[in-house]
Amino acid sequence: MLHIVDDEAAIRDSLIWLAESRRIAAAGYDGAQAFLNMLDDYAFDTSGDCLLVDMRMPDMSGAELFDSLAARGLTRRIPAIFLTGHGDVPMAVDSLKRGAFDFFEKPFNDNKLMDRVLEALQASLEAGDLELVKARLATLSAREREVMELILDGKMNKVIADMMGISMRTVEVHRSHILAKMHVRTAVELARLLVES
Repeated sequence: MLHIVDDEAAIRDSLIWLAESRRIAAAGYDGAQAFLNMLDDYAFDTSGDCLLVDMRMPDMSGAELFDSLAARGLTRRIPAIFLTGHGDVPMAVDSLKRGAFDFFEKPFNDNKLMDRVLEALQASLEAGDLELVKARLATLSAREREVMELILDGKMNKVIADMMGISMRTVEVHRSHILAKMHVRTAVELARLLVES
């Protein structure tokens, strides 16, 4: 979902139309607070999320909104692209240094902007996948993590049992729990999941 935050309705509407012309779902917000209020109960989109935000708005600037997202740890999950006027460029560059995805100076090229939005949506998905893998890893016990490391080293159950001084049946139980908690079926899928994330 592309989240467009701009205090000018005409700009919001034109950006929503532009996004939808590229088959990108979009929603508009008349200010930073409206977006933050929505975010409190938001379920992240399966097609990724991106924030397209005007740098200058009356109540809360785009930079202040970005700082609020950073405080919530959401700048990777909701990459921010700033729309700036000429005088806002140093502010936008500063935001890039602090983790913003990109900025476009007005007037901007519509196609280039939407190309970057698509890239930001993909980055959002990848960040979401990484968070999911981390959450799954956090469910493993210390012993399961030890067994997992040995599995990833290509060790067979009998070797793992001998190395850890436990029965082969205990290793099989740990292996089964690891695969279930990581939502994979085989050691190969487990290795691929951890390499890709």
